[in-house]
Amino acid sequence: MTAPWPGRPFPLGGTWEGSGTNFALFSEHAERVELCLFDDADRETRVEVCELTAHIWHCFIPGIGPGQRYGYRVHGRYAPAEGHRFNPAKLLLDPYAKSIEGPIRWDEANVHPYVLTGSEDADLVPDDSDDVRAIPKCVVIDPRFDWEGDRRPGIPLHETVIYETHVKGFTKTHPEIREELRGTYAGLASEPSIAYLRELGVTAVELLPVHAIADEAFLHERDLTNYWGYSTIGFFAPHSGYAATGTRGQEIREFKGMVKALHLAGIEVILDVVYNHTAEGNQLGPMLSFKGVDNAAYYRLMPNDLRFYMDFTGTGNSLNVVHPSVLRLIMDSLRYWVVECHVDGFRFDLASALARELYDVDRLSAFFDVIHQDPVLSQTKLIAEPWDVGPGGYQVGNFPVLWSEWNGIYRDVMRDFWRGQASVAAFAARFTGSSDLYQGGGRG
Repeated sequence: MTAPWPGRPFPLGGTWEGSGTNFALFSEHAERVELCLFDDADRETRVEVCELTAHIWHCFIPGIGPGQRYGYRVHGRYAPAEGHRFNPAKLLLDPYAKSIEGPIRWDEANVHPYVLTGSEDADLVPDDSDDVRAIPKCVVIDPRFDWEGDRRPGIPLHETVIYETHVKGFTKTHPEIREELRGTYAGLASEPSIAYLRELGVTAVELLPVHAIADEAFLHERDLTNYWGYSTIGFFAPHSGYAATGTRGQEIREFKGMVKALHLAGIEVILDVVYNHTAEGNQLGPMLSFKGVDNAAYYRLMPNDLRFYMDFTGTGNSLNVVHPSVLRLIMDSLRYWVVECHVDGFRFDLASALARELYDVDRLSAFFDVIHQDPVLSQTKLIAEPWDVGPGGYQVGNFPVLWSEWNGIYRDVMRDFWRGQASVAAFAARFTGSSDLYQGGGRG
C-alpha cells in the first residue's frame, strides 16, 4: 500500500476521489487516530492518521477505492468521571460512513469498552480485549447513480396523503412480489407495491427508520431484533438488512432506485429520522462509534457528573446538538439524503430533544436556525414529533414556521371520541384543523 498523503479535513468520512480515498474524522479530545483497512480475508492494516486540522484527523490514501472496508481505532484517556472513554482495543464505525456492511456480532467479542462484571461501576475499568470480529466494517462507496432526470413530485402539503410504513414489513409477505425482493428497498419499488400505493391514493410514503441500525445487546440475548429501527448507529448509511442486492455499497444504489421508482409514480419519500440518540446507550452501553470517537463531544453529559448521560429520550443517551460539530453532522446527514438520495422530507423522532439548548426546549435554538437558513433543507417537508421524555418536552403547537407536527392532541381526542369520552365540539375542533394550535404563527 502506498504511504498516506496529508489529505483534507473536508468532506468528513471516507470519500473516493478517483485516484484514491480521503479519510476525515472529527475528534476534539483524541490523542492519536489509526485508520484500519481490511481485505476480504479480514486481515487488518493500520495507518497512522497524522494530520490534524480544527479537530479533524485526515489523510489521503492513493489506490484505495469503492469496496474498501475500514474502521477506526481512537486513542486517548479512559477517564469516565471526566467524560472520556477512549479505548483503542475497540474498532469504531465512522460516524460519516455511507455504507455499513452488516449487524453487530455480539457473540464474537466484547464490544463494551469495559470488562463485563455485572457491577454498576463496571464501566470504570477499561477492557483491553479486541472486538474486531464483532464490529461490521464501513465501506468506501462509488456515489455515482443514473437518476435519468428524476424530479421530486413537489406535492403541496395540504394535498399530501402520507402512508407510514416499514420497508421490511410492507412487502415481506406480499404474494405478488418476488420472494427474493420481499422486505427490501427493491421490494418497495416493485410494480405490485407501487400499484397498491397508487390505488390507495397515497402521495407520500413515510418510511420508519432506514438509517443503519444496531440491535441492543439485551435483545440479542433473547434472540430478538429491534424491528422498528429506532436505534441508529449510522446517520448516512441505509440499513443493509433491507437490501436485496448486497451490503458493500449496493444497498445505496438500491435505495436510490427505490426513490426514483416512487417519484416516477408521483409518490414522495419521507424518512423517519432519529437524531436525538444513538444505539450506544448509557454508561454501561456498548462502544460502537461515537462513544469511542469522542464521548464528551458527541453526547450530552450530566454537568455535575460527566460519567453519566443526560437522557431526554428514554434510551440512555442524548446527542449533544449544542456542539457545533454534532450539529454539523446532523445537517450534513440531512443534506446527504436530500441531495444525493433525492428524499423529499423528514419526520423527526422526539424532535423536542433536538431543540434543547442549555436544558429547556427552545424554539429559537440553533437547530431550527440552521435548518431555516439552509437553501436545501428549508424546501423539504419537515415534520416534528413534538415531544420527548424530558421536563417540558411536550411541545405540540409550539414548533416554528416551516414545521408541521404530529398533532398528539388530535390523536387523543379522536380516540376519546370513539370511546365516548370526548364531546362532538372537541371532535369538531380537532377535525377542522386545531385552529387554537396552528392558526397563528404563520402555520395555519
